[in-house]
Amino acid sequence: MADNPAAKNPNDFLKTIRGRPVVVKLNSGVDYRGILACLDGYMNIAMEQTEEYVNGQLKNKYGDAFIRGNNVLYISTQKPR
Repeated sequence: MADNPAAKNPNDFLKTIRGRPVVVKLNSGVDYRGILACLDGYMNIAMEQTEEYVNGQLKNKYGDAFIRGNNVLYISTQKPR
């Protein structure tokens, strides 16, 4: 990885997606979609304009949401609507 200048580490990815639309998938299978406000070294996540999806169906809308890092399965970018 060190030999490849194009290779990036996860911190680089997380820095670039701050302030952008993301999907956060929890270990329970629930998705949260919204704007990534910030996150810390424990993967605790603060989101804005958050929507909760269960089995692909919109269940709730939240203004701001905080997700504890130990519940996070993955974070991915989301195409703007």
